Amino acid sequence: MSEAYSPILALNLLKEFEDRIGAVYYSEGFELREYGADAGLHTWSEHPDFLSRFIPFAQANHSGSDYALWRCDDRTDLATLPVVLVGDEGQLYVIARNLMELFQLLAIDSEPVDDFGFLAAGDVEEHSDGHHEFLTWLNQSFGLEPPEDPHVLWTGRKKSDDRFRAWVSQFVELDDH
Repeated sequence: MSEAYSPILALNLLKEFEDRIGAVYYSEGFELREYGADAGLHTWSEHPDFLSRFIPFAQANHSGSDYALWRCDDRTDLATLPVVLVGDEGQLYVIARNLMELFQLLAIDSEPVDDFGFLAAGDVEEHSDGHHEFLTWLNQSFGLEPPEDPHVLWTGRKKSDDRFRAWVSQFVELDDH
């Protein structure tokens, strides 16, 4: 796997899935980008200690928001790092505690809509063309399904977000949410 998309098996599997289904959205607004590519983080801070702690990997919506892994520590399993939303409207917060949680949120098939991240699965009226295939892939690959209520995930995510906000406040000023 020398031509792998990333050093993270879960992202490589998602990239293979994405390549297999072609130019079809499977979760509203989501699309893998070049692993480690610029996500506009330099507009927040150009401090090297800030920039070196993010690994951008995906587009989050159609208007310019991105997802990045936050290197909150030196763990080797990058799939377990928190996922940060780098929003096109000034948002910067932890949206998922790890990639598996993000994948579950993607299964809702909604763009991030507020500080809790996503609409509830039942609130999505129309699904992306590749949604069913994604749900099948997610279940077969990881045994995961969409969360019943994504707002419940906030309880676990809040601890990561609080830690993130404390760290990032060294470099930028965030609005309260």
